[in-house]
Amino acid sequence: MEQEERIIGAEYSEIMQKSYIDYAMSVIISRALPDVRDGLKPVQRRTLYDMYELGIRYDRPYRKCARIVGDTMGKYHPHGDSSIYDALVVMAQDFKKGLALVDGHGNFGSIEGDGAAAMRYTEARLQKITQVAFLADLDKDVVDFGPNFDETEKEPQVLPVRIPNLLVNGSDGIAVGMVTSIPTHNLAEVIDAVKALIKNNKLTNADLMKYIKGPDFPTGGIVVNQDELLQIYETGQGKIRIRGRVEVEKVKGGRERLVITEIPYTMIGANIGKFLNEVASLVETKKTNDIIDISNQSSKDGIRIVLELRRGADIEKLKNLLYKKTRLQDTFGVNMLAVADGRPETLSLRKILEYNIDFQFELTTRKYQNLLDKEQKKGEIQEGLIRACDIIDLIIEILRGSRSRDQVKDCLVNGVTEGIRFKTEKSRKMAAKLNFTEPQANAILDMRLYKLIGLELEVLMAEHEQTMKNIAEYKDILNNYDSMAKVIIKELDSLKKEFGRPRRTAIENAEEIVLEEPKIEELPVVFLMDRFGYVRSMDETIYERNKEAADTESKYVIHCLNTDRICIFTDNGKVHLLKMQNVPFGKFRDKGTPVDNLCNYNSSEENFIGVMAMNDIKETVVTFVTRQAMVKQVEGSEFDTSRKTAAATKLQDGDSVIAVHAASEHANLVLASDNGYFLRFAVSEIPLKKKTAVGVRGMKLADGDTVSEVYWMEKNGAAQSSEVEYKGHTVTLTRLRVASRDTKGTKIRL
Repeated sequence: MEQEERIIGAEYSEIMQKSYIDYAMSVIISRALPDVRDGLKPVQRRTLYDMYELGIRYDRPYRKCARIVGDTMGKYHPHGDSSIYDALVVMAQDFKKGLALVDGHGNFGSIEGDGAAAMRYTEARLQKITQVAFLADLDKDVVDFGPNFDETEKEPQVLPVRIPNLLVNGSDGIAVGMVTSIPTHNLAEVIDAVKALIKNNKLTNADLMKYIKGPDFPTGGIVVNQDELLQIYETGQGKIRIRGRVEVEKVKGGRERLVITEIPYTMIGANIGKFLNEVASLVETKKTNDIIDISNQSSKDGIRIVLELRRGADIEKLKNLLYKKTRLQDTFGVNMLAVADGRPETLSLRKILEYNIDFQFELTTRKYQNLLDKEQKKGEIQEGLIRACDIIDLIIEILRGSRSRDQVKDCLVNGVTEGIRFKTEKSRKMAAKLNFTEPQANAILDMRLYKLIGLELEVLMAEHEQTMKNIAEYKDILNNYDSMAKVIIKELDSLKKEFGRPRRTAIENAEEIVLEEPKIEELPVVFLMDRFGYVRSMDETIYERNKEAADTESKYVIHCLNTDRICIFTDNGKVHLLKMQNVPFGKFRDKGTPVDNLCNYNSSEENFIGVMAMNDIKETVVTFVTRQAMVKQVEGSEFDTSRKTAAATKLQDGDSVIAVHAASEHANLVLASDNGYFLRFAVSEIPLKKKTAVGVRGMKLADGDTVSEVYWMEKNGAAQSSEVEYKGHTVTLTRLRVASRDTKGTKIRL
């Protein structure tokens, strides 16, 4: 009989909420955020462990990255090969990591943003420090192992990392609703801080900063807000300001040049090219006349960006200009977020070190407990063999008088003598007193005769003595905090001695850069823009002499100041702000410049439908009308922003802006639809909204109908044009009755 189908009702929103929370936690814990203990994300941990399992050690030949990636994906990380290879590449890039964990052979990309070669061409193996400080002691049960994704393999839940890798190598990642961004630090300084905190657990973040001066980026540079670092390390959040290092070189002819030898960490990759473009832009826009040539002479030996200067250039002023206007000074956002005790937590410097120290004591405890257990088992067997050598004649007699191995073993362990033939009753009585342990009995039965040689006995006695010393030492380490601390500190000292290096990033306080830009004398000008988007500006007297031609040729004529900004509203709901200083100023017959070249406006993707001066609109309101008849008014001050492009209004799907107007002086507007409906209503009926709002419906439209034209009527009843053409018929706007907003309007009869 078939089982009856059961339908279980459930609330859709609850299912979606639970599913999304499960997904978010999976991304946070299992993919995007590092573990505070080993400082690694799961993909990094699995890749390193797989290389360890494959035997790709630092002192062995390189292996193809494709082999590493394929093995990692098949065994531990079923999320696609690109994520694994990307993680492998980054771990091999010494310009991204404070401590490269993988030794790459082949093209692994460059600091200038060149990508790595395909995995089939590149090779890799573990770095020595990775093997020594990240993967050692895995055979000593120091960390927990768990099943992989299909439960066919075991993988470590965390690697037994002996250093605070989260600080040394930093981390960055984007999870669901949270971001981690941790700068790199100097290995030697971090080790010194760990040692100090082990010796005195009352140290504060300020005390720890005597050892850890601040971030140490692989690209060097200069951190210029030293006084703000303590707040960042206490809260785990903040902004670090970094500058590139600039040197001055003398050249022939009495000239000088600026050479950038270190860059901000944030400039890695494509931002180097963007920096060169920014410098070129400073020259093109005449912000500086001191630079006569730019060249990027960087190589595998390091960064070298050369700026050739004219004779007599003001070096300090130019440096300040570069710091202020280019990426030569940039900000690194810090958010020290990591997975601690199975949940994401924003950590202070002290907290990260505390978690690491607790982890080191846990690793050391498990390691020496494992070693103690092995030594105790070894000592037990050694004691049995030494005792057996003293009564070897009796044991041989038991062996010769027994019928089976089990019979001999029972006699050695429990003193059972039944069934065994002895030469004398004395031997039987001695055998009945035997009480070897089972491991000792097995060792005696497996013992070879050459072990009875005198020298071999001496070796056995010496080994047993050493085993007893080891047991005492391990017990002392396990039972004494100071002894375990000495072991940890000794290991840290050896790592610091072998792998430590001098600091690369300088830490200092620098004064805020103040650029004294020449003040521009305010002058009235006229801005002209034709229907093709070419713009220019001219003196008012020139415009007045050519007023008729200028008004005829231009779609927009705006009287403003040379310090003003022009707002260009587009049909896709954006507003582009154009500084009048950037608009070509000249004669009337000058052709002008495409507006695309002066701001973010893109003529291939959007159309301008309104152009106004900021000074004209910021004290009034701007009215928007869309093709779907949505209307609203926005305070002009909302568009007074320093951004080059901003959202002007929110649009519904498939909608677009058809008209934008500073309509405070208008009493009515008329909406005309494609189907011949004309609606006249008061501007005062349009509510004031924020620029992020959609607005309200201005006119009821039939299915498929849209607004095609918008006409504005002044308070005295005059319109842009009192009579307009519609499909060959004349419509007199002033004769339309004033109706209410959100009505159909009047149908024009043909």
